[in-house]
Amino acid sequence: MEKILIVDDEQKIREMIKKYAEFEGYRTDEASDGMEAVEKARTNSYDLIIMDIMMPDLDGFSAVREIRKTKDVPVIMLSARGEEYDRIHGFEVGADDYVVKPFSPKELMMRAAAQIRRSKHTQGGHRTLTFEGLTVDFTGRQVTVDGEPAAMTPKEYDLLFYLVEHRGIALSRERLITEVWGYDFYGDDRTLDSHIKLLRKSLGPYSKFVVTLRGLGYRFDGQEEK
Repeated sequence: MEKILIVDDEQKIREMIKKYAEFEGYRTDEASDGMEAVEKARTNSYDLIIMDIMMPDLDGFSAVREIRKTKDVPVIMLSARGEEYDRIHGFEVGADDYVVKPFSPKELMMRAAAQIRRSKHTQGGHRTLTFEGLTVDFTGRQVTVDGEPAAMTPKEYDLLFYLVEHRGIALSRERLITEVWGYDFYGDDRTLDSHIKLLRKSLGPYSKFVVTLRGLGYRFDGQEEK
């Protein structure tokens, strides 16, 4: 049975998420601020963390940054603000998904299930592909740019790997959201576009391989070196 850490300074929100999570069969743990969340993540194993941003003592951004130093557990961030800057900053510190308050508890549980499912999925066989100075190591889950490791968030890796796996194919926003995030598309593609911006920044000169298809989505156009 998977275990979720619910982090929010509002008890009512923690109780609501806990109710829905336990109904879906998850075990739950709670933290009321960022400091408590960091300590619990250090001493316990979780399959997912649901993290509020605005909290006393230590905010959600800082808490995720600390947790990411030792754990690769999926994180869904909660925020009352939906500005692009906040979403991008959340992804930069290592969040896998971003949900704006007020939110649908059922949708949150769908996203939680998708993150847990994808984190448990592993690919067999060592596979490495090279496109000019860009090397993508699927098995080692590593990307290098001109020989230097790229500092990427977990979801940037997932997005790049999917694009590379389907290189040369026009991928709609809906398909990318469904396949990479794993939940039904709800009509808001800002999460995807924010990650594309982060991914292009991480790829440096090889961001040219991620081509925008106006009105449709994206395509990876790199030519694999044999």
